[in-house]
Amino acid sequence: MSKIVDDFPLRHSHTFATEAIARFAATITQGDDLLHLRETNTWKLCPKLVLGAGSNTLFQQNYPGLVIFNHIKGIELVKENNQHIWLKIGAGENWHELVQYCIKHDYAGIENLSLIPGTVGAAPIQNIGAYGVELESVFYDLHAVELSTGNKTIFTHSDCHFGYRFSIFKHELQNQYCITHVTLRLNKTPTYHLDYGNIKEVLNKMGIISPSLKSISDAVITIRRKKLPDPSLLPNAGSFFKNPIISHVQFESLLHQYPKIPHYTHENNTFKIPAAWLIEQCGWRGKRCGPVGVHENQALVLINYSHGSGDDICKLAEAIRADVKKAFSIELQSEVSIINV
Repeated sequence: MSKIVDDFPLRHSHTFATEAIARFAATITQGDDLLHLRETNTWKLCPKLVLGAGSNTLFQQNYPGLVIFNHIKGIELVKENNQHIWLKIGAGENWHELVQYCIKHDYAGIENLSLIPGTVGAAPIQNIGAYGVELESVFYDLHAVELSTGNKTIFTHSDCHFGYRFSIFKHELQNQYCITHVTLRLNKTPTYHLDYGNIKEVLNKMGIISPSLKSISDAVITIRRKKLPDPSLLPNAGSFFKNPIISHVQFESLLHQYPKIPHYTHENNTFKIPAAWLIEQCGWRGKRCGPVGVHENQALVLINYSHGSGDDICKLAEAIRADVKKAFSIELQSEVSIINV
């Protein structure tokens, strides 16, 4: 049975590394550990929060309940046919290590998602994506335990209501389930996605004429390492804001004012605008505000430079959001989950 620890420091359990204390904490290594925790008085008397690597989480203050660290491991091939293989993965597995495992075994579909921090269990919650690929393109189902009842449930692709950096677990079912396993349907024959960002340019510099899963992964890793700071050196949670999606009418208006505005076509005659560009136009890239600031190479990344608090990060984010709204009439939305219970 998982041991419950009192007054657990959270600074090293999330990549922003702000000071915060969980009133209680416990680690699970299998789904049944949750059933044992549910029998304790601690479970019955306080709120619960399931945490993986904390790579998309910001604690604005101490957490007054039980933080459950999900360390469920395992990778199992559960099914295959001529086109696909199905892998069932423990929610506590490291995402990037899973990507490298798949590349080693020639399982295609997630190579563009290399070096995204976090765990497998967090991936469907956020519907992680990068360089033209989103998790939902390979997602099959997930197994989860409902925190309030202990009931085990399987969520199919349609059950998850995936959207851009969105799933049902970020809205209607937020903090109501603990994901224990995720099943991905991967491809035996790859379809390469090279048109987003500067993947082709990096491959050319690498002297790659015929791309492979590994070369694409290496290119993505090169790009990410150049643009994004290592959280172990500069505490951050990667992209803090989503790229906003705007209507055709709003886009035409912005294009008239900014003929070189970068953009991507999106579904239903809408357009995705890089949030980093909007933030840069407002003068925020590389700017410091006391112990926190905006990264000099990537305006989407907020940095905890010197023991800043969760509140410091939130105030910086609000100032950026206000400037972008004033300049462009666009409301930036956070990718990061802010814990302020």
